[in-house]
Amino acid sequence: MRLSVVCTLWIVSCMWMCGLAYAQELLPADKPINEAIDHYIDAELNRLSIPVAPLADDYLLVRRTTLDLVGRIPTTKELLDFVNSEDANKRELLVDRLMASKEYREHQADTLNIVLANGRNENLRPFLLDAIEKNVGWSEIFRQLVVGDMIDGTKEEAGDFVKSRVSDTDALTNETSVLFFGVNISCAKCHDHPLVTEWTQAHFYGMKSFFSRTFDNGGFVAEREYGAIEYKTTSGEAKNAELMFLSGTVMSEPEWTKPTDEEAKAEKAQLEQLKKDKKKVPRPKFSRREQLVDVALKEEKAYFSKALVNRTWFRYVGRGFVMPLDQMHPENTPTHPELLDWLARDTRDNGYDLSRLIRGIVLSNAYARDSRWDSQEKRPDSMWFSVGNVRILSPLQYASSMKIGARNPVDFSGDDAEVISKNIENTRQQAKGFSSKIEIPSDEFQVSVGEALLFSNNVDFENTFLRDGAGDLVGAMIRNESNEAAVDMAAMAIFNRQLEDDERKAMLAFLQTRSENRADAIKHLVWAMLASGEVRFNY
Repeated sequence: MRLSVVCTLWIVSCMWMCGLAYAQELLPADKPINEAIDHYIDAELNRLSIPVAPLADDYLLVRRTTLDLVGRIPTTKELLDFVNSEDANKRELLVDRLMASKEYREHQADTLNIVLANGRNENLRPFLLDAIEKNVGWSEIFRQLVVGDMIDGTKEEAGDFVKSRVSDTDALTNETSVLFFGVNISCAKCHDHPLVTEWTQAHFYGMKSFFSRTFDNGGFVAEREYGAIEYKTTSGEAKNAELMFLSGTVMSEPEWTKPTDEEAKAEKAQLEQLKKDKKKVPRPKFSRREQLVDVALKEEKAYFSKALVNRTWFRYVGRGFVMPLDQMHPENTPTHPELLDWLARDTRDNGYDLSRLIRGIVLSNAYARDSRWDSQEKRPDSMWFSVGNVRILSPLQYASSMKIGARNPVDFSGDDAEVISKNIENTRQQAKGFSSKIEIPSDEFQVSVGEALLFSNNVDFENTFLRDGAGDLVGAMIRNESNEAAVDMAAMAIFNRQLEDDERKAMLAFLQTRSENRADAIKHLVWAMLASGEVRFNY
């Protein structure tokens, strides 16, 4: 038994030392991000002899990329322009075109708002959109969200992140840790973490101390100059919490004294007057929240940059290097530690430019792999990224994609880019109302009864997607006398691909047997396509 323990410790020690040595030999910093990704992913696949799916075809790839970057499926024109292009750099041109668009910036703001709101009824979108349009780095976004209007020029909405949580400092502490550092530290509130030696009560209360002086004063997030946290250990020992980051680093701060009764009374009167005057409380000389940002950005064990990379990789590839996303600790090692280190270093060295990271990911072969697995061999585990992962669409992605697919493709064709762009924008605006009826999916997604009923018998679905006017897909199909041309039009608009022979045969048979009421049959066919699982996911 002792020998087994000694051997295990020796192996772990060797792995740890080898990891340090390897970390010093990361690929050069000037390596393109997509090439670095494929180098590390492919090296692991080759080492373990894991089979790999081929790259997705052009139809699938342009659909996946457009959904990820602008939050909707491509129009028929965008689809065919990409498929028919013979430019060797067409994929890079597609990504750059999408990322330069207003749609990209709005989709990023929508997505980040959902992540940061974390189910809360708050709207950080105006702040996020402004930051994205100005290409503000994630580190500065983090600073403004945590410090809020104590930073001159910060948009008012940024303060909602702290303000919506300040009444529950435990929640504020843990959600900040989860969202920005990838660490769920809530388990260490009552006792040291039973499985992670690095997370103790001292860590939880040390992190909570960064927010312990924060309070809401009439809608303005304020911070006192004094105050500390006392907690009890599981043995009943009373302790004063140090101002300590997750890494164990303790921050020094000026000495403070608790105000006298007279001073406390005067402070209360001042706060009441500021609240009445609707003015913010002057910033303290020493802000604990600012200290949290400073220590986090000093890359203490790279929590901040690694959490950003892990969450972004999860968003675009369907699985993080570390799963669950909020369990980034020593006992839960990354699947590809060197790649995570390289991407974290690149992100830090380039000003936490989120768009740079996104561009590198979507141009990689790892991102572009087919999600279908036709091999007789067992489908490899998603942790190896050898096959594309199927991902559920957000409510706005889903509604926007259905609305784009349900519109007459002619409205998105032609040579006038400005008119096409306006038509796309108007179509997406029309989809927003319907998207509010679709619930935000959880990790363990199942179609809810409410969503099923919404698609089956709700008049709003028919009025939004199945109209038969000249500007609608149903109307365009009805006016086309050829059933063959009509079903091919629908396939390109909704599925973004050509129909397979058996699909076309079934659709044509459906229309033929209902030829006496062709218009109604076409409407039912389009409904079946829009309500299919193929449209619900990004694959």
